[in-house]
Amino acid sequence: MNLVSPFLRQRLSLVSQPPATARRPLSLGVIFLTLYIDLIGFSIIFPLLPSLMEHYLTVDGRTGLLGSLVGASESLSHALGMQSNFAAVLFGGIVGSLFSILQFIFAPIWGGMSDRIGRRPVLVWTVAGTALGYLVWVFSGSFWLFVLSRVVCGAFGGNLSVATAAVADVTTREERSKAMGLVGAAFGLGLVTGPALGALAMRYNPFEGHPNLAAWGLTPYSFPALLALAMSLVNLVWISRRFRESLSPEHAATAASHVRERNPLRAILSLDNPAVRKTNLVAFVFSTAFVAMEVTLTYLAAERFHYTPIQNGVLLAFLGFCSIMTQGVLVRRMLARMSEVRVLRIGLFCATAGFLLIAYSPAPWVLFLALVFTALGSGLINPSTTGLISLYSPASEQGRVLGIFRSLGALSRAITPVLAGLLFWAAGSLTLFVLAAFVCLLALYLAKGLPRPQS
Repeated sequence: MNLVSPFLRQRLSLVSQPPATARRPLSLGVIFLTLYIDLIGFSIIFPLLPSLMEHYLTVDGRTGLLGSLVGASESLSHALGMQSNFAAVLFGGIVGSLFSILQFIFAPIWGGMSDRIGRRPVLVWTVAGTALGYLVWVFSGSFWLFVLSRVVCGAFGGNLSVATAAVADVTTREERSKAMGLVGAAFGLGLVTGPALGALAMRYNPFEGHPNLAAWGLTPYSFPALLALAMSLVNLVWISRRFRESLSPEHAATAASHVRERNPLRAILSLDNPAVRKTNLVAFVFSTAFVAMEVTLTYLAAERFHYTPIQNGVLLAFLGFCSIMTQGVLVRRMLARMSEVRVLRIGLFCATAGFLLIAYSPAPWVLFLALVFTALGSGLINPSTTGLISLYSPASEQGRVLGIFRSLGALSRAITPVLAGLLFWAAGSLTLFVLAAFVCLLALYLAKGLPRPQS
């Protein structure tokens, strides 16, 4: 019996644990759903930001932190002679910037930590922390509690860089960039689904028939917040049950010997690989142009073509759909035939053409055509730059370098919305989008010197 039992245990372990090659597609699927569920919860708040300011002004009045922010926004809009709704737009940009600044600070920290202790525990912590932030949002009866919820969510928003590092762990160098397209597809799909759910969730107002709920800190936005909380809890259970650790012990041991850098700016400057530094610069320059387009596109459509909120929703959904198809389907086929550097250059060229078409679009159909080029460019650029960063870096530093990469993306999202809004109302949509095209051309020029990754 003692001789048979070890044999049976060995056979059972072989049946219950398939070989690594068989597990790899499942691992990518688990990572995809982890990102998708997380980004649904993250983006539920997007369509709610304009009305959130009005709600908290009604509750808190023009005193305290909110009063100071709105007063500064209105003073700036009056000084520049801008439209009255610019204060609301600037408010939304400031709230979004707060979240992005915290991601800029914490993304390299979470990424580096995942190199040392593993992807799975860091994902569990960050998703649990995000859920805590959403819980605060559910009961944010005052503006300072709402700000606290954004601070908590921003500080724990390291999921994307850690999950991206997990993709690098479970793929070969040959399939790395194609797999990064899966990350982009999850990102795009989540950013389409989340805002739609947020808008639908606003149809249910817990205060209808239950006004006494205000004593518990509930608001008309508590149901969308509860939905975001539910998404995070589902993700937490999903990761706990299905996410197998992808970091090898050898790579963790190597990463443990590296210096732990807490300062994000110093972490960026400490990158000693010229190819990684240059790819980060290309991605950052492009990101500023793309974010400027994102935050002002609906205003251009409303100003030039008198689009309603519903029509603008269709416009953004179309942009998201094109991006998903590019990153989920097209980019994988292109990377099978050409290098990441060439795909990156094609993407930058397409994005430049898209920005120029948006700038000079005389009719709605031209605007939609422009978005095809813009989404095509973005869909080729994001997997290429992420893949190049990963391929240029050793396996023991995937979390750290991809954390820095995501941190720079967060920095562009922190500074660009307010600057783009100022430029849009001060100089007009034509100037803004022509400038975005020139910025994209600058990124194309910088990308010419990138080397092909060594196999």
